[in-house]
Amino acid sequence: MEILDIGLIFVLSVILPILILRWINGMMRDKKRLPPGTMGWPLVGETFDFMKQGPDFMNNRRKQYGDLFKTHMLGSPTVICMDPDLNKQILNSENKGFIPGYPPSMRNILGEWNIAAVHGPSHKAMRGALLSLVSPPMIRDQLMPKIDGFMRSFLAGFGGQVVDIQAKTKEMALLSALKQIAGIDGGPLAESLKTELYKLAAGTISLPINLPSTNYRLGLQARGRVVSMLKRMIDKRRASQKLFNDMLDNLLNSDETTKLKLTEDQIIDLIITLIYSGYETMSTTSMMAIKYLHDHPKALLELRRENLEIRKGKPAEYAITWQDYKSMTFTRAVVHETLRLATVVNGLLRKTTQDVELKGFIIPKGWRIYVFTREINYNTETYSRPLQFNPWRWLNNNLESHQHFLLFGSGSRLCPGKESGTVEICTFLHYMVTRYWWKEVGKNTLMKFPRVQAPNGLHFHFNEYEKFE
Repeated sequence: MEILDIGLIFVLSVILPILILRWINGMMRDKKRLPPGTMGWPLVGETFDFMKQGPDFMNNRRKQYGDLFKTHMLGSPTVICMDPDLNKQILNSENKGFIPGYPPSMRNILGEWNIAAVHGPSHKAMRGALLSLVSPPMIRDQLMPKIDGFMRSFLAGFGGQVVDIQAKTKEMALLSALKQIAGIDGGPLAESLKTELYKLAAGTISLPINLPSTNYRLGLQARGRVVSMLKRMIDKRRASQKLFNDMLDNLLNSDETTKLKLTEDQIIDLIITLIYSGYETMSTTSMMAIKYLHDHPKALLELRRENLEIRKGKPAEYAITWQDYKSMTFTRAVVHETLRLATVVNGLLRKTTQDVELKGFIIPKGWRIYVFTREINYNTETYSRPLQFNPWRWLNNNLESHQHFLLFGSGSRLCPGKESGTVEICTFLHYMVTRYWWKEVGKNTLMKFPRVQAPNGLHFHFNEYEKFE
C-alpha cells in the first residue's frame, strides 16, 4: 500500500502538474498560432450548422474572422480558406504539405483507390489510367458515337409530357456512364446498379456514423453490393474471348508496357469513381441548364440557332461528330455559365501532412483545409453582374485562362473528365433544343447547398419543337 500511495502522491504532485502545464502551454501556443474561429460541440463540431446554413455559415464567419478561420466539421478539425490567391496556392501545392483530405464517409464508400483520395505515385498511376480512357482521340473515336446514340434514344418521347428533369437527368447520367464504361444497355443489371449507386452517392456526404438506417451505413452496404456486381462482371469478361470495346475492356486489357496495369481492386474503385463523379456533375449541370435556359429565352434562342445550324441539311439519323462539338462555342459557354452560376462544386478538401504556415498562422499536421471556391464564381472583379445568367461572357473574355478559374479544379488535380463531361452535356443540350420547347410547371424549390437539388423535383412540360414553327 505504501508503494502505491507514494506512487500516487508522486503522480499527483509532480507528473500531473507537468502534464497540465504542458497542455495549457500547448493550448496557449495553438491559440496564438491557429487561425481564429470556433470548434463547436464535441465530436460533431459545427457540422450541423455548416450543412444547414451552407454559404451563410461561411460568409458570417468570414465577416467575423476573415478569409481564413478554423472550425470542426465532418469529423475533423478544419480550416476554411476563402482567399482566392491562397486557394490557388493550396491547390497547386500537392506534395508540399498538402494531400487530398476528403472525409472518411467519402473515402470509405468510394474506396481507398478512388482518384480523389490517392496521392503521389498512386495518384499518378490512377490518373494516367483515367486519362487514357477519356483522351481526345478516345472521345472522338469511341465515346462520342456511344454518347450520341444513347442521348438520341434516352431523350425521345418527351413531347406532350410533364417530366421531372431532376429525376430524368440523374437517371440519364448513371445509364450513360454504365453504357460507356461497361456497355450496359438497360435491363435488370442496370436497374440494380442504379438503385445501389443512388444510395452510395447519398452516403458520401454523411457523417461517418455506422449505425442502422444512417445514410453512411446504407452507403457502405450499397458499395459492397456494387463491388460484388462489378466483380462478377469482370470475371465474365475475363472468361470471354469477345471484345466489348468499352472502358472496362481497356482497363482489363491494358498493355504491360504502358505501365498502367491496375489490380482488380483499383479497377473497381476507378469505375465507381467514374460513375460517381460523372453522375454528380453531369446530372446537376444538365438539370440547371434546362432551368436557366427556360428563364432566359434569349440564351435559349441563340443555343437553338447554333445547334440547328449543325443539323441543317443533314438526315434525321445524323450523329454529331467531334468537329460538330468543336463548333459548339455558345453551347460550351452555356455549360460553363451553368457550372459557375449553379456552383455545382462548392469547394475542395485538402489535408496537411506537416505543420503548414498560411498567412502567419500554423495549420497543424493532420488538419483538413476546405478550399471554398464558391465565392470566386461571384467575384465582381472577374464576372460582371455575377448573379446574372450570361453565357456570352465566355465568348470573348478568355475567362478559362483567368488565374482564379477553378470550375474544373487546378494543378495536378485538374478534372481528367473535363472534356468528356462537357461533350456529354453539350450532346444532351443539342438534342433537347433541336427537339423541344419546355415550360416550368408548378412551384419548384431549389436548394444550392450542400449540393444543388430540387427537394420535390423540377418539373417541365415539354412540347415538340416543330409544333411551334
